[in-house]
This record gives sequence, C-alpha cells and structure tokens, in this order.
Amino acid sequence: MRVLILLPPSEGKTAPASGPSLDLDSLLDAERLTSPRREVISALTEVSRRPDSASVLGLGPRSAELAEANLSPETAPCAPAYELFTGVLYEAAGLDSIAEETTGRRALRSHCVILSGLWGALSPTDLVPDHRLSMGTCLPGTGRLPSFWKPYLAPSLTGMAAQGLVVDCRSADYAAAWKPSVRNGIEVITVRVVRITEDGSHKVVSHMAKQARGLLTGELLRAVAGKSLSVQAHADDIANIAGRLNGVDDVEMSEPDRQGRRVLTLATR
Repeated sequence: MRVLILLPPSEGKTAPASGPSLDLDSLLDAERLTSPRREVISALTEVSRRPDSASVLGLGPRSAELAEANLSPETAPCAPAYELFTGVLYEAAGLDSIAEETTGRRALRSHCVILSGLWGALSPTDLVPDHRLSMGTCLPGTGRLPSFWKPYLAPSLTGMAAQGLVVDCRSADYAAAWKPSVRNGIEVITVRVVRITEDGSHKVVSHMAKQARGLLTGELLRAVAGKSLSVQAHADDIANIAGRLNGVDDVEMSEPDRQGRRVLTLATR
C-alpha cells in the first residue's frame, strides 16, 4: 500500500539568493493546478501592494516587510521546497539530506506532498520562490483559501493517494483544504503529538508537535527510500517506526472512526 505523507509548509523560510525563475508547468499536477495557482498569484500580488497588506495576510510587525516577497513571485529566484521551508518540522525531517541520494529524491517526489496556500499542493522537489501566504488567509478575490483550493485538490490528491496509506501531519487550516476518505480506498492516519506533564496529563505543545511530526516524516521517507518500508505497509508499520523515534515515550493507534480514519498519538516528555 503506497505511503503518502501530507505536510504543511513552514512560516520559517530561507529565501534563495539565486536560482531559476518560476515555471508553473513544472510544479506538481500542473495540468489541474496551474490555472488556480495563477488566480491566487494574481490576488496575492494585488493585495501585497496595499498599505494594509500585512493585516490582510495576518503578518506580524516583524514579518510585515516580508510581504514584499509576494510582489514578484513569477520572476524571483526559486529553490526546491525542501530547501525553502526551514521551520521546526523541516529541520527535524532533514529533507535536504534525504534529497542528496537518488532514491531519497525519488521518495520525496512520490511519497510526500506539501499543502500550500499559494500553490495548493507541492512536491518537496518543486522549485518555488520565497512567499508569505498562509492557508488560513481570506484573500480578496479568492475568499478563504481552504474553500478555494478544496475543489481543485480533491481530484488531484485523491488520485495520488488512491488505494494507499496517507500519513497526515498537517495543521488544521491545511487539513481543511482536502480530507482523504476511506471511500476512495485510502487508509488515513492523522498524527497527533502530546506532551506528558508531571501529573500524567497530556498537553499539546506546538514546537514539540512540529518536531515529532518532522522526525516521523524523515524516518518514513528514509524507510521508503531504503525499501525497509514495504509497498504493502499498513498502520501498524507506521506505529512501529514512530515508536522508535528519539524523544517519543509512547505510541497509541486508535481504531478507525466512521470515516475509516485512525489517529496515531505520539507522547513525549
């Protein structure tokens, strides 16, 4: 059963100083997604020229000047998404080291998708420019981005994930843009991370959740690249790999809910 890992992008980015300009036809599922990508690019460029752009885009005072990156996405230098995104999850996953090997790059292209407010969905190897646009944005001209992208991503991602096993590491806004369904022959595992406090209760800590999801992503992709994770992989195989992660004290896999979705809970201290 093919494994497909779903990731959010990261707020932390390293803008490329040089590189080729954007080629929309080279991005993931260009046939379906190029037209809506152009629509979002146009709306984002327009709003980024406004004096209230930081407020519309939900950027804090320190990030407001970064909205300038949105003014010329089609001519700005591009880098692979796995290099552009440098937040906690991506640092923990080590996608850049995975991409050093041919088998690793193949695993990135075939077994991992990054959801994006601007691009809809990306392969980690897709070349894209620096940008600032969260999926939680209500963008003038397109409306709320999860609602905008949903009809485009449904056929695209359902086709990629059909008869496979989806490991969902997305945050809520990105999860809203596409919900995989068991009705399409997809086995779904949503990854949840909690911290075990001194009194034994569970608490969600954003930084630790991102780090644990990143570690799991890296280990799964290395297992795929090294063929230690079978094409017939199932939920128990994912749980076994998660249980060996550094810093993970306990792993619990739920029974499927009515939609056939399971929750994999990673407990850390």
